[in-house]
Amino acid sequence: SEKIRKTLKWIDRIADLSSNVIVTGETGTGKELVAKTIHYGSRRKDMPFIAINCAAVPETLFESEIFGIEKGVATGVGKRIGKMEMACRGTLFFDEIADMPLNIQAKVLRVIEDRHIERLGSRKPIPIDIRIIAATNKDLERAVKEGAFREDFYYRLNVICFVMPPLRDHKEDIPLLAEHFLHRFAQETNKPVDQISREALDDMMLYDWPGNVRELGNAMERAVVVGRGR
Repeated sequence: SEKIRKTLKWIDRIADLSSNVIVTGETGTGKELVAKTIHYGSRRKDMPFIAINCAAVPETLFESEIFGIEKGVATGVGKRIGKMEMACRGTLFFDEIADMPLNIQAKVLRVIEDRHIERLGSRKPIPIDIRIIAATNKDLERAVKEGAFREDFYYRLNVICFVMPPLRDHKEDIPLLAEHFLHRFAQETNKPVDQISREALDDMMLYDWPGNVRELGNAMERAVVVGRGR
């Protein structure tokens, strides 16, 4: 579809830059796929792509997860490298960025500005070179107005913004996506399924897919697993 073609053109234009990126859109629209496409289409492609889900990390562990920790900071604690250090010269992907605690936002903002980190328990600065890509299904501008997200952090991240459309707004891509998932899951399950019936495709085109491309993928996997015949 034209919407996806425009997205791909923009990815080509900005992939080799080091500018920070925000990808927004509903759940299941392919935000992480956009982040990976940017990374693997850039000069950083041979370096790490490190992802962290901000909604899945307890606030008490967030700082050590991102910045790392030195041995002996607490009883039984060993040295551990953080996600930022792991992503050096590559890309760090913050999924669900709206769920990052405010105090951590301030510290990540400082890293963006100073380009160095300090592990917990250390005062030795470590220079880093990373590109940050963030994704969210929430309205960050509203979160800023409500005080749930730092305004300065938002503008530092929002250099380039991609808005991924819901699948219901580009239904012409459904046949291509369904065919892709069909062959992928047929190969994974070793089943001789190679066609989608006209009736099934018509039903897919009529459905609004609230879970977007992820839901379509799940539906195709289920169809391949439980279906009989080709």
